[in-house]
Amino acid sequence: QVQLVESGGGSVQSGGSLRLSCVASGSIMKTYSMAWFRQTPGKEREGVAFIDSAGYPSYADSVDGRFTVSKDDAKDTLYLQMDALKPEDSAMYICASGRWAGWRASWWLTDEYDYWGQGTQVTVSS
Repeated sequence: QVQLVESGGGSVQSGGSLRLSCVASGSIMKTYSMAWFRQTPGKEREGVAFIDSAGYPSYADSVDGRFTVSKDDAKDTLYLQMDALKPEDSAMYICASGRWAGWRASWWLTDEYDYWGQGTQVTVSS
């Protein structure tokens, strides 16, 4: 069973930056696809950024150019560098892993993923 543990959330002012981390149990980064989702109360989980096993990234339009997803296979750690943060970026950020490699156009769908972390809260004030 894969376990995912996020960290790095916090409170920042608009325009600030945060770096989120997600540590995975087991050596999965080389073979599984990874993603970051976010969720606010009463809303559906939203796909934010994706990286396939080879390191190819994809982003939601709302964060493209501001967020950067990366991973360290040796450390089994996924990262999300968030710059130029806006109040509307405030959410619980959740790491996800799918037991598949390569890019998929459906990467932003929650049904594509098999494992989920508990999340780390990000709050951006204006």
